[in-house]
Amino acid sequence: MDCCDSATQNLTHRPSSIVARCRTGMAIVMLLVSSSVTNPIAAQEAAPANPPARGPSMQDRQLAQIISQLMPRQHVSSRELDDQISQRALDLYLNMLDPLKIYFLQGDVDQFRQYEASIDDLVKRGDINPAYVIFNRFTKRVDERVAMAMQLLDQDFDFTKEESIVVDPDQAQYARNDAEARDRWRKQIKYAMLLLMDDDKTAEEAKDQLRRRYQRYARRWKDTDSDDLLEMYLTSVTSGFDPHSTYMSPGTLEDFRIQMRLNLEGIGAALREKDGNTVVSSVIPGGAADKDGRLKPDDVIVSVGQGDNGESVDIVEMPLKDVVDLIRGKAGTTVRLGVKPGGVSAVEEYKIIRAQVELEESAARGEVLEHQVPGVNQPLKIGYINLPSFYLDMEKARDGGDADYRSSTRDVRKILDDFRAKGVAGVVLDLSKNGGGSLTEAITLTGLFIDHGPVVQVKDSRGNVTKYDDDEHGVAWDGPLVVLTSKLSASASEILAGAIRDYRRGIVIGDPNTHGKGTVQTLVDIGEALFSNQRANLGALKVTLQKFYLPDGESTQLKGVPADIVLPSIIAKMDVGESDLDYAIEFDRVPAKRHDLYSLVPRSMVDQLRRNSQMRVQQNDEFTDLLRRIELYVRQKERDTLSINEEEFKARRKELEAAEEDDKLAEEMSEPSDKIYPDSFYYDEVMNITYEYIQALRAQNLARLN
Repeated sequence: MDCCDSATQNLTHRPSSIVARCRTGMAIVMLLVSSSVTNPIAAQEAAPANPPARGPSMQDRQLAQIISQLMPRQHVSSRELDDQISQRALDLYLNMLDPLKIYFLQGDVDQFRQYEASIDDLVKRGDINPAYVIFNRFTKRVDERVAMAMQLLDQDFDFTKEESIVVDPDQAQYARNDAEARDRWRKQIKYAMLLLMDDDKTAEEAKDQLRRRYQRYARRWKDTDSDDLLEMYLTSVTSGFDPHSTYMSPGTLEDFRIQMRLNLEGIGAALREKDGNTVVSSVIPGGAADKDGRLKPDDVIVSVGQGDNGESVDIVEMPLKDVVDLIRGKAGTTVRLGVKPGGVSAVEEYKIIRAQVELEESAARGEVLEHQVPGVNQPLKIGYINLPSFYLDMEKARDGGDADYRSSTRDVRKILDDFRAKGVAGVVLDLSKNGGGSLTEAITLTGLFIDHGPVVQVKDSRGNVTKYDDDEHGVAWDGPLVVLTSKLSASASEILAGAIRDYRRGIVIGDPNTHGKGTVQTLVDIGEALFSNQRANLGALKVTLQKFYLPDGESTQLKGVPADIVLPSIIAKMDVGESDLDYAIEFDRVPAKRHDLYSLVPRSMVDQLRRNSQMRVQQNDEFTDLLRRIELYVRQKERDTLSINEEEFKARRKELEAAEEDDKLAEEMSEPSDKIYPDSFYYDEVMNITYEYIQALRAQNLARLN
């Protein structure tokens, strides 16, 4: 079985079969269920084009019933579609439509609460009328607010007035009447104008851009068809189970298939929509953005321009699929992104040349470094391995015709062989930018460092727990091992780091915890499930099917894998972890499995390494500056309100710019991937800890496995 985090899929017609093809990204396994679902949909009903959203069709109602049956059956929790899911679904649907609470009135939402405990029962009956009742009210409010905004934009604004705007959606309140709504919009427009004027636009230019933005936003919702609306509504229901369970409309599923078939060209970044903004969720190793080195997770993209001097398009409030279309393009062409680093800084323009993701750039690479701790004369050779993903050429491996198929385990083994030949004293395995990949590879690669035994346990929707072992006796490296992680280390990375920690085989350095994604998603093609072929594209259900557990029985879900030694990092403060998502599945345990315990991580030794590192960090000017910037970043991110007084707004901007002049906010987070070892003060401290760890093991005669 493989955990595929951005899978290449093949669709088969065999019911109840699993087909997995892996690359990197989020866990997806293709599952095809048997055709025993009630209320089959006639294939011919899938053909007509979708009209604008006015009311549900018979096909929409039947799809809702199918989803209501599949979710309890397939979801790892085995929970029923109940009143709690109903309440979550309503909140999620309202948040999808109006995340900042600036369109609906409180009276609207009070009326919608009549569905709070009944959405579950209605969906089971195929009744999705609440989706249309709420949506039609929403589009009415959008027209009213846009008309209001156009009136306000014809007026002058007083930027000397002491006023503030609520920027935390959780703290925002719906307006109680039109007067309150108008005042909220006046402040929203003032804030938007300040942002645009800070980007060297005049007040009139800012107003013109906002007029176009609001008009585009209104058109966006008028163009919503029944498929789009059904996807939003049913995803609200499925996401009430967990944030990774979603419904894909026929159009979204077709886009997904195209992406899986083609080697798409672009910048190599995964994007998500949050509160009307386009946010970078991850940067793909080996892609154009990774090589450029500036774009980071949690950055907000506000504009997109083509070529060196094409007009930049404002993408705030633009649908994500339209944003992706603008950014994507042929390799060798230039795209210009207007970016707010971390979502809180002034807008910067990044010119990025589009390119295909190159395997060599995303494969494991190693380098031998001569390192010594300040004040210590004796240098040591330390082997550093940069592993961006757990990859496997499954076609060649499965066919058996090519003995030289690529895999992360094979490549790391070769690197370790080279390290041994060069006489390294210890190894650092860097998983800090590794978002996951093949579960098989996570198991076999862990086996390079442990003799044999359980690496991971997997629990399914029936509660059955299966353990997966490293069955190959012997190791490729038996010396000191350090695993470097961050909040971006997810899925397969957490399995390896967690197993190394459970076996006490090596120490983990990095952020307080890894990402915390301990689940596998499966894609149920509804047309195939019903008809055992693809003649009807009825969309698909992506549902969380399984959950990971470490050898000692703890889940990697939500909590991730803790570091033995924590280093300061901006990544740790970003909202990019599983715990930052709504309704994430809870952490739990299963019984531990017996396994070896190595003597390579004495607690007293780790405590001393931690104290020594903290002392060096406190005395290091670059870490001191990083801690100051982290404090500023957190202070800006945690603000519930922002001043829309121009003088105070500019003062805040200067504070951010002053911090950036010294160094970029996320300097230690990432380096362009043409460098194997990111030579920075952060990594220098990783090497300092590794050096001391090696010497401490030698002093206790523990530098090799017992």
